[in-house]
Amino acid sequence: MSTRLKEPPVYDESKIKTLSSLEHIRLRTGMYIGRLGDGGNFDDGIYILLKEVVDNSVDEFIMGFGNRIEVTVKDGAVTVRDYGRGIPLGKLVECVSVINTGAKYNDEVFQFSVGLNGVGTKAVNALSSDFRVVSFREGRCAEAVFSRGILKNRREGKAAAEKPGTLVEFRPDPEIFGEHEFNPEFIEKRMWNYAYLNKGLTLVFNKREFRSDNGLLDLLSSEVGNTVYYDLVYHSGNHLEFSFTHTENYGETYFSFVNGQFTGDGGTHLSAFREGVLKGVNEYYGKNYTGSDVREGFAGAVAVKLQNPIFESQTKNKLGNGEIRGWIVGDVKSAVVTALQRNKKLAKRLEEKILSNEKLRKELVLVQKEAREAAKKIALKIPNLKDCKYHLGEDGEKGENSTIFLTEGQSASGSMVSARDVYTQAIFSLRGKPQNMYGRKRTAIYRNEELFNLMIALGIENDLENLRYGKIVIATDADYDGFHIRNLLLTFFLNFFEELVVAGRVFILETPLFRVRNKKETVYCYSIRERDEAMARIAGPEVTRFKGLGEINPGEFGRFIGPDIRLLAVNIKSIKSIPETLEFYMGKNTPERRSFIMENLV
Repeated sequence: MSTRLKEPPVYDESKIKTLSSLEHIRLRTGMYIGRLGDGGNFDDGIYILLKEVVDNSVDEFIMGFGNRIEVTVKDGAVTVRDYGRGIPLGKLVECVSVINTGAKYNDEVFQFSVGLNGVGTKAVNALSSDFRVVSFREGRCAEAVFSRGILKNRREGKAAAEKPGTLVEFRPDPEIFGEHEFNPEFIEKRMWNYAYLNKGLTLVFNKREFRSDNGLLDLLSSEVGNTVYYDLVYHSGNHLEFSFTHTENYGETYFSFVNGQFTGDGGTHLSAFREGVLKGVNEYYGKNYTGSDVREGFAGAVAVKLQNPIFESQTKNKLGNGEIRGWIVGDVKSAVVTALQRNKKLAKRLEEKILSNEKLRKELVLVQKEAREAAKKIALKIPNLKDCKYHLGEDGEKGENSTIFLTEGQSASGSMVSARDVYTQAIFSLRGKPQNMYGRKRTAIYRNEELFNLMIALGIENDLENLRYGKIVIATDADYDGFHIRNLLLTFFLNFFEELVVAGRVFILETPLFRVRNKKETVYCYSIRERDEAMARIAGPEVTRFKGLGEINPGEFGRFIGPDIRLLAVNIKSIKSIPETLEFYMGKNTPERRSFIMENLV
């Protein structure tokens, strides 16, 4: 039987639509600010709105106007006041409401701006239920008030008592962002980043000051603490600033920035920095060390200033300028050689670290070979993996949307396999509890069949750049065994692959604890509070407690890994906190841990 429509819909001039800029921003929000979210993730949309406004204030400081920015978040509303030049009064409305309007197209006014697309503040305006901007210049002021991007009121007048600058107030629109809440820790992290990248700038967030006099040296020092092999190397030039050291951790950790914008996915500047460090080291020592030997345990921060940065998305997470590679490699190489020449103690410690890395790598190669041979005898494919079609690095945007769920047992994975999207969602089923890898050498994970298979499934057994999925999601039962397995997996990642966590690749799946329903309505609840609220609202409810993922049937599970998915990003305050955190929770300090559990038992 044919499924073609007998009378196809009319396709003529009347079906062609042209959206205004305002309508397009509100309809295609993700194109302008990335994800939406509820404020539980560092990159959720409400923080991008804040960032877009503060970026403009920072641009004023970069151009030499105003060294103080005040940020207040109270009851869901945001206020940002800077002391720069202030928006030209006659163009105030256009600058915050008309796309492709602004001074950042003029290199004489803004040389190293992040917001080059004339979109940022306009998007904030369009996506706010309330938006107010006031500009103070030469004893006068102009004010404009908007609601969801529509101008409600404007006025001009005298403001002799006010210092020049701009004030912006906004409240994210609940129609777009739903129920949301600002996390002060995420905002503080952004404030510190602004301070580190703009020496001499003072930022105030809810009366707390953020300031740095040593730039990226302060940033990296705050991240690595005292667990370093040698004093931090630091270089600061007109267009390039960087700092690096080696730590006791595995892998490589980077913090990269372009014109003050954190580039979580790196880009040309980061790869050029890594190459420059390698070339500088090899030139100084007259050797041909490999990149892995030089950079194992490496922690670095790099920031560049560019007049025309090309980002791979509106949210500016990855830099694409190819023409900058040469000069960055050259400048980094030269600075590294100079630092080693000036500090013989540093040069000796760095060489000791490289030689130690080289020795461990050779041991690891032998263990990897043994593990591969053993794996071939067990199976020709990865056991317990239900793969998906699209992979990171192979299918562009589709690959970025790929997810692998790490589950416990066959019953849980069975429900997920039946409910998943076979194009973008893979399932890896653990067989029992993985081994506690705290304090173990990296060679140990290659001798553990379960963890070795997990590494192969992820594609990271040799190099993290071969990671096959955009997101790694730990999906365990909401009971004591499930929490223990979750901790064991987090220990595995933090101990050996911390850069995956730092890069925001690791998540925890939140699934409902209760189902409250009657014949007319079903509500899934993620906490006791939500359950009690649903029970009070629904007449004659039947309440089900989900003890494990396997108890949720595939028909229900589809929504929890589909349109209603809730992911909790695994965040760390700083990499220096990893060793002490793992030691406390996964080490041998049993009495202290037992006391902590007893004191905090709910």
